[in-house]
Amino acid sequence: MDLTAVHTFVTAVDAGQFQEAATNLSITPQAVSKRIAALEKDLGVQLFSRTARGARLTIDGQALLPHARALLQAEERAAASVRPGSRPLRVDVIGRQLSLAGLLRDFHRAHPDVDLDVVTLFDSDAAIAAIRSGTIDATFRAVTMPGRQLPDDIEATPVFDEPLHLFTGPAHEFAAAREVTPARLAGRRIWMPGNASGTEWAAYYDELAAAFGLTIDSIGPDFGIEPLLDTIANSSTLATFVSEQTPLVWPAAHDLRRIPLHDPTPVYPHSLLWHTDNPHPALTALRTHLTSTYPGRPDGKTWTPKWAQHSDRRAGPATTTP
Repeated sequence: MDLTAVHTFVTAVDAGQFQEAATNLSITPQAVSKRIAALEKDLGVQLFSRTARGARLTIDGQALLPHARALLQAEERAAASVRPGSRPLRVDVIGRQLSLAGLLRDFHRAHPDVDLDVVTLFDSDAAIAAIRSGTIDATFRAVTMPGRQLPDDIEATPVFDEPLHLFTGPAHEFAAAREVTPARLAGRRIWMPGNASGTEWAAYYDELAAAFGLTIDSIGPDFGIEPLLDTIANSSTLATFVSEQTPLVWPAAHDLRRIPLHDPTPVYPHSLLWHTDNPHPALTALRTHLTSTYPGRPDGKTWTPKWAQHSDRRAGPATTTP
């Protein structure tokens, strides 16, 4: 159906006369008549009955009118969904329950006028492809993975270095510790069933395991966070890693422990990635908000993989104390 003809039809109904509709559309009355006639021919019905006093909707015209209005509203929504400045800012986070979603919530509180569309893509390959295709505007990722570099049309800047905690049940050997050094985890088993091979987070934890002699065990299906917490709570040997600001809730009977890691503190390096040619005005606001609130790396000695120490293409390498 020709949406221009549909728009002309609705305008003629609202105006009450073809002459006034022509004025509103900045076309001639003859052009209005031709568009209406073409629409009637396309539908095989008469929409107006013409009289000396003007045009009046027929029963078919009355039946079409609400659908015609809905078509025009759908057209406007479709255009707004991709119109810079009017469509929501589409941002990818690894998981809605992770700290990155909290960063976006903080941004939304500071900029309530900005519409956000939060999506979750699986890994950095999918996220970068979505940025390049325009499916999303930005993503939070750890960059770069070993042996890889970002495409030239993708920019990145660090926004958050998140300290890791050891997460154990009450019977674990470190359950009563106030803090633990990564070196004391040598030979211990860290269970992370969500550590999918080939992802940027698997690359991070593999490097961490190699640096401190611990074992990352990803065997077993990933049933989500609740079954993971249940298993950790009932084990004297299994532990896992969680980020400092990851929001977690568990039954009081689990008596789970979050134990800070220090000397050095492993930090997970979150960066914001976006396309160099992205014109969305809210993207600039998001970058400005994140970089202005970025606290920098935690005080004291920290650890992050060497391949993640050059994540800001524009500002130069980040500093890390090994």
